[in-house]
Amino acid sequence: MEKLMIAGSDPLKGTVRISGAKNSAVALIPATILAESPVTIEGLPDISDVEILKDLLEEIGGSVQFCEDEMTVDPSKMISMPLPNGKVKKLRASYYLMGAMLGRFKKAVIGLPGGCHLGPRPIDQHIKGFEALGASVTNEQGAIYLRAEELRGARIYLDVVSVGATINIMLAAVRATGRTIIENAAKEPEIIDVATLLTNMGAKIKGAGTDVIRIEGVDTLHGCRHTIIPDRIEAGTYMILGAAVGDGILIDNVIPQHLESLIAKLREMGVQIETSDDQIFVEKGTKPFKAIDIKTLVYPGFPTDLQQPFTSLLTRTEGTSMVTDTIYGARFKHIDELRRMNANIKVEGRSAIINGPILLQGAKVKASDLRAGAALVIAGLMADGITEVTGLEHIDRGYSHLVEKLQGLGATVWRENLTKEELEHLKNI
Repeated sequence: MEKLMIAGSDPLKGTVRISGAKNSAVALIPATILAESPVTIEGLPDISDVEILKDLLEEIGGSVQFCEDEMTVDPSKMISMPLPNGKVKKLRASYYLMGAMLGRFKKAVIGLPGGCHLGPRPIDQHIKGFEALGASVTNEQGAIYLRAEELRGARIYLDVVSVGATINIMLAAVRATGRTIIENAAKEPEIIDVATLLTNMGAKIKGAGTDVIRIEGVDTLHGCRHTIIPDRIEAGTYMILGAAVGDGILIDNVIPQHLESLIAKLREMGVQIETSDDQIFVEKGTKPFKAIDIKTLVYPGFPTDLQQPFTSLLTRTEGTSMVTDTIYGARFKHIDELRRMNANIKVEGRSAIINGPILLQGAKVKASDLRAGAALVIAGLMADGITEVTGLEHIDRGYSHLVEKLQGLGATVWRENLTKEELEHLKNI
């Protein structure tokens, strides 16, 4: 196991190129199961979640070629093999295998999701959708068993707006008999990305990106080539970093419309931002940052995935800022770590109250989840002295070539192996 070493206070400048979207990749790769011939996805990020999905597709009989950022999946010899344990447990988004395998094989056995610990990630809306399509769903010893004689289109109203449930129901419904209507659907860009892939494969989907999605089922789907969208959360992380310690950072390969809520909040603080078709330029400006309040909401509101990195930035503002997370109540595990670094933050219910400006101090900290890791990396770059971040397995799930990209901007960052003593200490925490 490794730790990330960060020497803070260096001003960063230059260009960073954004990788393909993690939250698309974890759905696009399972979607290839639905085809009868090879599917190629280009622009995939080099992250551990993608590697795990590649291994899982091979486990159920798929032939997978993965070179640089391009994956070709031949699903023709896949079988509905149960995946109750093993690598499936390491994947937060393993549930997309349920919808894809149910759609193709009318049955699936998938271990309940792993990944980041953000409190419960209920899949009741997914199950409600599968049952509406005609599947029986049971939970047996930590795995979900799905079975259907046939899948028939249905009208499904989601009680809560859920990206995962919206995509999963789409995956199951594209090869069902008849019409499916998903109401109160999520509108995230990643849903449009998955719908675009499925449409290129021969699916009939209308309304992706709106709150009503209509799907006419088809008998078979075929292979195609698809380019993934850029990762708006990775782009947002580098924008926040540019505001925190940047001396002019150009973010390349990005869709600015996907980041309008973040751009608005950064501008409200006093950060200077210029956008073009596929680039965003961030400069922190000369005036002190204004304290602001943030509330996470479903897209197009402020993303929960950027709440933690943004909290690090808010330690620089003049006055009191508040961050309220309406999506994940348990998404404040980074706060204790930021406090170790001298941050003045308290948590009240679903809100974090940040008092600034504070000069953060380097410390030994641990990433409890993916975006907490991003928050600690930004904090380390802002801090005086050396910061050591452990829990890199979380960061590697979502940030492709993080060290190389940071070094390209002039950051002093490197990885080191953990000592035996440090490994023992982490086991005992």
